[in-house]
Amino acid sequence: MSGTESSKHGGFSAEERAAMKDHAQELKKAARRTSRADKAAEAERDVLAKIAEMQDSDRIMAERVHAVIRAGAPVLEPKLWYGMPAYALDGKVLCFFQSAEKFKARYATLGFSDLAKLDEGTMWAAGFALTEVTAEVEARITALVKQAVS
Repeated sequence: MSGTESSKHGGFSAEERAAMKDHAQELKKAARRTSRADKAAEAERDVLAKIAEMQDSDRIMAERVHAVIRAGAPVLEPKLWYGMPAYALDGKVLCFFQSAEKFKARYATLGFSDLAKLDEGTMWAAGFALTEVTAEVEARITALVKQAVS
């Protein structure tokens, strides 16, 4: 094999491999927790700590998204999911915040899993680009998470 061929990697990117490692650590940590209340409190702390690690613009948006989701859909439980703040219903991730920095993207994303009840006809959005969280965006997020859990 030439040096060029061996340096190309058709698999996962470094960011994707890091996210998978984060997820494995999250699963191990969750398995060690004892009571349901302890698990919930620790998961909330983990999410807030992950948000605090983000760069300024992502951190500010993630803090607002977290507050809006917690207020708009208190039934959702915060948890880390592949190193990202996520919000679960009955233990299954319903939505998540992906920072722009994590995958070297142009914008942060608020994403929804297939469990979210956002259906509108035969095609609907499951991910939303975020460049700023304004009052209008907060209202839209609130409406989306309420619809997603209904």
